[in-house]
Amino acid sequence: MEKDLSSTPAWELDKFVEDHIIADTRFLNKVKADIDYICTFLKEKHLKGVTRSVKLNELMNYKSLMKEIHFKDVKISKVLMSGCFDSESDLKDTTEVNITIFLKGLQIFEEVFWRWEEFLEEIKKELCKLPGEEKFQLHYEVQNPEECYPSFLSFKLSSSELQQEVECRVWLARDVLPDVLPDVLHKLRNNPVLGPEICNDTYSELIHECTTPESEGNYSLSFVELQNNFLEDRPPKLKKLICLVKYWHQLCMEKLGKPVPPRYALELLTVYAWEHGSGVADFSIAQGFRTVLKLITKYEYLIIYWTVYYDFQHGEVSDYLRRQLQKDRPIILDPADPTRNIAGCTIMGWYFLADLAEEWLDYPCFKNRDGSQVRSWKVLTEVPGTKQQVTRNFFSRSYFSFPVSP
Repeated sequence: MEKDLSSTPAWELDKFVEDHIIADTRFLNKVKADIDYICTFLKEKHLKGVTRSVKLNELMNYKSLMKEIHFKDVKISKVLMSGCFDSESDLKDTTEVNITIFLKGLQIFEEVFWRWEEFLEEIKKELCKLPGEEKFQLHYEVQNPEECYPSFLSFKLSSSELQQEVECRVWLARDVLPDVLPDVLHKLRNNPVLGPEICNDTYSELIHECTTPESEGNYSLSFVELQNNFLEDRPPKLKKLICLVKYWHQLCMEKLGKPVPPRYALELLTVYAWEHGSGVADFSIAQGFRTVLKLITKYEYLIIYWTVYYDFQHGEVSDYLRRQLQKDRPIILDPADPTRNIAGCTIMGWYFLADLAEEWLDYPCFKNRDGSQVRSWKVLTEVPGTKQQVTRNFFSRSYFSFPVSP
């Protein structure tokens, strides 16, 4: 398939994505229906775990307080599919779906880790009750029901008729966002007149809890709903471009056989390229694809972040964010969690991927009908000079980067 994509003329990339990459809607609809059923089944369940008390300083020296937490019943408040799983932005051969279970009643983030095994054991028992139900559209099977994974549970949905299957991984997260906050923040992104102050007190305080060195990036699952919202209302063609980039990333993993940057980093890089290079609903897929690959070849210069759900207005978060942006590049901060640098994998992973991207830039998929090279978008620099400049427009995507040459 690599040969097929690389040799596809630039003007036929749209059709290639539709014919060979975008997932089968019949299978996806069945997967969604079954996962919705499982999510509904799990909601409102209570996890008793082991009733006991612990001293925080014995576990993680949390804020150096000698304080006891009395573990009690924990409620599953909501269950969400993580990431983008729909007919517009996922691959035909999707093999994995992430499901996040949000737990209500935990007092601090660390408690998820302390009680991980207890919670997973109880959820596994609940999942094992489901195969007897007749409401599934696909074959449902809990993976290794006698063995608990260290950090997640797994079940499989498959169709012999369509010859497709998907592994669903179940993760745990502390429910920290007030029920209305994700919707409010989502509306604020498209209506800056409302002002950012509505979320500063709640959301920024939560982010501040995650900024200790031992906590950085560990609790991003609690903000999955905001990650989903960040991509939800994007134009269909941008989702198609994201799909193409994810497919290319899959080809690179298969060819290199080495660690490469995570797929989510490339998804965010694609959004960034479109926002600052195009921003319109109808654009050239080939131009967008080439721009993303050019950005990858310049990975050592990447410093990218968004001021959608957090910004510089909260003093402690602002100081932390500035420290984050001074770290070694590449930097691509999670739009929902500034403590998580998605690009922070091994530098060699970026090196190998950039080398392959450079090779792809000469392939026929970036040639016009007259034989000329497809031109990249101009991704211009905006380097804020002062805190006032950065915070003047809360909803603009502030970033540090570089111009991309055609």
